[in-house]
Amino acid sequence: MSFNPEPAARCVVVGGGPAGMMLSLLLARAGVPVSLLEAQRDFERDFRGDMIHPSTLEVLDQLGLAEPLHRLPHTTMRELQFVSAGGVHCMADFRRLPTRFPYVMVMPQARFLEFLAGEAERYPAFRLVRGAAVRRLLQHDGIVRGVACEGPQFAGEVEALQTVGADGRFSKVRRLAGVAATSQGQPMEVIWFRLPRLPDDPADRALLYFAPGRVVVLLGREHDWQIGCVVEPGRFTSMKSAGLEALHASVAGAVDWLAGRMRELGDWRAVNVLRIEADRVVEWHRPGLLLLGDAAHAMLPVGGIGLNCAVADAVEAANVLARPLLQGSVRPQHLVDVQRRREGMTASAQRFQLVQHRALRRALVATGPVTLPWPLRVLLRVPGLRDVPARIMAFGVRRVRVCTPVAHGAPGHPAPTVNPDV
Repeated sequence: MSFNPEPAARCVVVGGGPAGMMLSLLLARAGVPVSLLEAQRDFERDFRGDMIHPSTLEVLDQLGLAEPLHRLPHTTMRELQFVSAGGVHCMADFRRLPTRFPYVMVMPQARFLEFLAGEAERYPAFRLVRGAAVRRLLQHDGIVRGVACEGPQFAGEVEALQTVGADGRFSKVRRLAGVAATSQGQPMEVIWFRLPRLPDDPADRALLYFAPGRVVVLLGREHDWQIGCVVEPGRFTSMKSAGLEALHASVAGAVDWLAGRMRELGDWRAVNVLRIEADRVVEWHRPGLLLLGDAAHAMLPVGGIGLNCAVADAVEAANVLARPLLQGSVRPQHLVDVQRRREGMTASAQRFQLVQHRALRRALVATGPVTLPWPLRVLLRVPGLRDVPARIMAFGVRRVRVCTPVAHGAPGHPAPTVNPDV
């Protein structure tokens, strides 16, 4: 059976993550008929990126969506601290940044994506299809013209002028197109779990604990800590063989004030292990096909910038493609232009992450006290330079702005009135 969304799609987007959802919202707002295909029935995934940086908040503010987003439950992170035997260092202070949003919003990604989906559904040009797994690409004369997919409610083809693969670091669309990604660094594993957050715990900050042989990351959420224990690849297997107590001891050895709370983690089923590795593709496009977000350049979790790079990709893609899609004429040069606008920015972000990644690896093999390298200690004390890490995390190398048209009669929003202190 054929699946024919109404209205007929000019663009089909595969993957309802930050890149796919934001691109679909912007295109629908411009009046471009767009179908978004999400393989899962909902957006609930454990331990997805929950950090919404100032760059993304500024984009939402341009759309009049920052204020309604702030009304949803969330926490804020205004500082990133490095904690080791050498003391506590402020690695990034967002409060000094020149923005109306001098903080990182921490919100479950599923809640953020449902918010964007709800906004996109206000536009008649938007169609979200959940539970639609892509099986193959539709090609005519060597040009991708949509996808064949199947799900619990239908199985068929979705034809479109432009196809976008935004289905993550393990992109099915990328694999079907025969596009290979090149690794940008050595892989590591992160053991993720959650523990209760108490009233006297540190607030408004993320904490990065360095100890010999281990690195522990603490991200504060509404009612709990999201905790990541960074280990060498394969270490989790040996730790699991040694029993849950080995994980308890490893975390408590780095974060002593969590020692009494570790018994709350009583089952391996509450633990999620992610293999992390940065990669990117040489060309983000094929005739009729564009890759965005982690499908084009998988980011590390360092700094929590992956979600925000994906949103920036979507903004620039919409800026370039909205008018050609409305006119029914997307040329190869348009896809080249999307990559040109974003390739250098994402490569710079990956280089920034890889510097931090190497520091993590040094800590994992250390046998003595772990301290910040002296150049970084100096940098963080020099006015004018000490804000560089926070600026890179918050905005990347360059801010992006929404330049897409707005369809006549499209639903409007009141002017931005967000209080930065919310």
